[in-house]
Amino acid sequence: MKEILLPELAESVVEGEILKWLVQEGETVALEQPLCEVMTDKVTVELPSTVAGVLHKQLAKEGDVVAVHAAIALIDDGSAAGAGAAAAPSATQAIQETAENPGTADAQLPPQAQEEREQVGGSIVEATHLPKPEDDSGSLFKAFASDDAVKVQGLGQRATAPAAPVKHNEGRILAVPAARQLARELNVDLAYVPGSGPNGRIRVADVLAFSQQATQAPAAAPAAATAAASSAQAAPAARSAAPAAGGMPVAPVQYRTPKGYEHLEDRVPLRGMRRAISNQMVASHLYTVRTLTVDEVNLTKLVAFRDRVKDDAKAQGVKLSYLPFIFKAVAVALRKYPSLNTSFDEATQEIVQKRYYNMGMAVATEAGLTVPVIKDVNHKSVFDLAREVVDLAGRANEGKLQPDELAGSTFSITNIGSIGALFSFPIINVPDAAILGIHSIVKRPIVDENDNIVVAHMMYLSLSFDHRLVDGAEAARFCKEVIRLLENPDRLMLEAM
Repeated sequence: MKEILLPELAESVVEGEILKWLVQEGETVALEQPLCEVMTDKVTVELPSTVAGVLHKQLAKEGDVVAVHAAIALIDDGSAAGAGAAAAPSATQAIQETAENPGTADAQLPPQAQEEREQVGGSIVEATHLPKPEDDSGSLFKAFASDDAVKVQGLGQRATAPAAPVKHNEGRILAVPAARQLARELNVDLAYVPGSGPNGRIRVADVLAFSQQATQAPAAAPAAATAAASSAQAAPAARSAAPAAGGMPVAPVQYRTPKGYEHLEDRVPLRGMRRAISNQMVASHLYTVRTLTVDEVNLTKLVAFRDRVKDDAKAQGVKLSYLPFIFKAVAVALRKYPSLNTSFDEATQEIVQKRYYNMGMAVATEAGLTVPVIKDVNHKSVFDLAREVVDLAGRANEGKLQPDELAGSTFSITNIGSIGALFSFPIINVPDAAILGIHSIVKRPIVDENDNIVVAHMMYLSLSFDHRLVDGAEAARFCKEVIRLLENPDRLMLEAM
């Protein structure tokens, strides 16, 4: 029996959603045959089988979100080890049996646990004090921190917790599969476990050592645990009283179908692209301080400039829209006002200042909104950008984008005007610091510098920005610089990047 693991489809991808199984249990699968469809960061990919055989069991259901390197299926490849793999004990059982019977052969451990033993050297950890999962009264260790206080929930024995989660590389929790399995069985939160492996990867020994520490805490821990438990019990009452005290409900509103209308409703699971969009929007709402600044730009000269060069673009096979000019102007303005080209690292509490300019381009598809990224805008010509705009938008609509084409933006632009909207308040594409909304180009009468009423091609700009990183004055100046460049396209072409 062979395990099929969810591979690391891109550097920043840590989990994926199983959208659809293409092979059912009991069916034969060939080597490299697509097993299932997986969505990561709004990109859907077909996961090929790494072994030929019969699909014995689907370990993840459609709609499940699975961590990278976690097992999603078992395939019977007809090998002699198949039966043994199916009957292999869990990591917890194997480790406990080894601790109780030191002479037990290593073969009784799952493969991941054997690997861990080899990496750590000798015995994994003496587990004589490790309580069995069925013996603990609730969660063995589920901790959370607030204002440096030590809080522990649902402990059957004494335990203490670190004041804050461990700082993992790039905000990711790296752990070997056996450690993840053991943590699930012991109800250990991996966010609090320091890893001893390469790049801070958590091993089986780290989980065991952490759980032992939780069960061998100092005598002062019961009081802390009791106080925390009392606080936890009091929290629901405090939350329920919050609307009366502060007028701000803290729990989500529970939807209830009006009586008599049940047959007029359809229920659709929040899955796939819509779930990815939902998660991104909630993250933007929770982790940015959104502010809006609005301006307008006279594009009359740009409209004339584009008309002059449109035939040259067509001769080179380029469909020239206004977006490439806007990308170019934004990149120049970002160099002058760099605070809008930053991100905030929540884990390290650092502002990340970037000297590269990657533009996220919001694309409305039938499946939902997606944001492919044009890399190194400052190094590309207007015609180069025009080609990429058409290519990325086309493949976004076909669902053929790769994961790395949706990552790494430093600033985003959303073209609401293509749909005909007059105005918008765009949502920041976290972790970017800002997003620029561009709108319909419409002819309107304006008063020119000679006090004459003339017809001009006007467009609204709406800049949403994170006020933690960008001051309002700098955001306004940034918009004015973008306007200056778009209103004078000849100057834009002369700007060095």
